[in-house]
Amino acid sequence: MPGLIGKKIGMTSVYDENGKQVAVTVIQAGPCVVTQIKTKEKDGYDAIQLAFDDMKEKNTTKPMLGHFKKAGTEPKRKLVEFRGKYDDIKVGDTLTVDIFKDDRWVDIVGWSKGKGYQGVVKRHGFAGVGMQTHGQHNRLRAPGSIGASSDPSRVFKGTRMAGHTGNKRVKVINLRIMKVIPEHNLLIVKGAVPGSKGSYVIIEK
Repeated sequence: MPGLIGKKIGMTSVYDENGKQVAVTVIQAGPCVVTQIKTKEKDGYDAIQLAFDDMKEKNTTKPMLGHFKKAGTEPKRKLVEFRGKYDDIKVGDTLTVDIFKDDRWVDIVGWSKGKGYQGVVKRHGFAGVGMQTHGQHNRLRAPGSIGASSDPSRVFKGTRMAGHTGNKRVKVINLRIMKVIPEHNLLIVKGAVPGSKGSYVIIEK
């Protein structure tokens, strides 16, 4: 099994085997229900679809109600596909955090916090230009020159400028698993993961 869907609970700290205090993220990983198995013959590719986090029937569309009923489960809020062929998994199976008990590292995918429209200092880490003396007052956080004059007579694509910051799909690789707590479906990983508290993440082996 390649992974699970989870929900970011928050951050705390724990002590590792050497007695060192490390920052960790607590994730509710599963339980996830297998709602569909896709095959190359029927769908053009092999994958399994997992569903996570219960949802009220009244807030679910009729087509999705039928989809969940076919899988024999309650309506769920989050659906994610994992590519690959897994012969030992069938529709209706429930996958829990136990699948990570023999692993030491995971990759986690999430959506970063949105920061809105930001300037180049916050967005790209520019130092700011211009002197703070001689009476000037509003150029400290400006980007400076964004291109040459007669040649090339344009601004190149990809030039770092102000703009929308955050709210992007981010993948953090090789996060160490510090602890697995099966009775509460919790996965504790070292370091930070993308997103705010309560946001969904995809945990990949």
